Amino acid sequence: MMYDRQIIRRQRDGRFRLTAADNERAGVWEGKQMKEENLRKLQEILDRAVADKEIAGANFCVQKDGREICYLQSGYGDMERKKELRRDSIFRLYSMTKPITAAAVMKLAEEGRLDMGEPVAAFFPSFRGQTVEEKAGERVPVQRDVTVKDLMDMTAGLMYPGYAGPAGKETDKVFVELDRRLFTENPMSTEEFAECLGKCPLAFQPGSGWMYSSCADVLGAIVEKVSGVAFSRYLRENFFEPLGMADTGFYVPEEKRERLAVTYQTGMEGMEPYRGNHLGIINAMDREPAFASGGAGLVSTVDDYMRFAHMLLQGGIYDGGRVLEEHTVRFMVNGGLLRNQQLEMEKQFTHIRGYTYSNLLRILQEEGKALHMGQAGEYGWDGWLGCYFSNDPRNGISIVFMTQRKDAGTLPVLRKMKNVLYASCL
Repeated sequence: MMYDRQIIRRQRDGRFRLTAADNERAGVWEGKQMKEENLRKLQEILDRAVADKEIAGANFCVQKDGREICYLQSGYGDMERKKELRRDSIFRLYSMTKPITAAAVMKLAEEGRLDMGEPVAAFFPSFRGQTVEEKAGERVPVQRDVTVKDLMDMTAGLMYPGYAGPAGKETDKVFVELDRRLFTENPMSTEEFAECLGKCPLAFQPGSGWMYSSCADVLGAIVEKVSGVAFSRYLRENFFEPLGMADTGFYVPEEKRERLAVTYQTGMEGMEPYRGNHLGIINAMDREPAFASGGAGLVSTVDDYMRFAHMLLQGGIYDGGRVLEEHTVRFMVNGGLLRNQQLEMEKQFTHIRGYTYSNLLRILQEEGKALHMGQAGEYGWDGWLGCYFSNDPRNGISIVFMTQRKDAGTLPVLRKMKNVLYASCL
């Protein structure tokens, strides 16, 4: 499938026009077309976020029923070099890697090669006989083993670095070692990292709570164990090649590196480059990593990720070919948490209230509780540097937003643009 090109063009005076040919290519909705007024609103919001130094730049793309109805961009991929973002700019996905990892797990499940009720210890022995850190600092044995489904729902009791207590400190040590060996002749591998995490105490009894964590990294390692090939190869052969995601992977080849957007952070004088490595991810993306992070390691473009989103929205089909079975996708995007798990998630992630969580995805349940407009059943995720996607099955809408700002997640600019989209166009 060839994607429709940009339907809105910047004029020298800063105004916009939408031609009849653009409308035809965009597949406008009867009575609810993306009008020039709404496109202008969206562009103004994006431009304002750049001018106010909320972001250095961003790409924003919307499809309805597989037809592009909006593509906008603003700002820079490299502010220091005055290099504007392009449609083919490459972005570090960070946690927007997770839905792709979930899809890989679901593919192995639909093929009968992986049981999501299986203990993780069946793949990595360090997950056998784990302990849990209780409030008094005492460690007690687990009441049951962590399962693959616990990892998919973030209910395993694993952690990311930065938490207090002995369990947090042990997890910190694993990430410190991962970073220490990053550029050595013996870097930590995907499977070794999972084995090391299994040796850490858990934050809570498996299944009894919820904590955003390195679960997806362990899932990537499980995909390697079950498939018998490197995680990167499994994703390439089963998703990236069938979907035509030619610019998606765990590093950026030299010939494409000029397209990699710079990461920015808020400094004393506004936006400044951030060059640090984070969670075992090499910021420069200039080499194939030994650690293929299922939670944060991929790079992609707005069009590549839209292909993945569209495949899910179409029930596993892309351009006439089946990538996942329809019932597999239905299972993946319709999960939820138990009441106690939901309460924990809402305490920790107040910015996604109204949503539940399952299979490495947020899923909108109560529209009125959310911080932006949406439709019940909408699902997706975001990333540490601000990349964001959502699918709205009821309206046939896919949204992909790409930017690179440290500690971003779902940014105010994205919420504003979603509000305009839903209020004016749906």
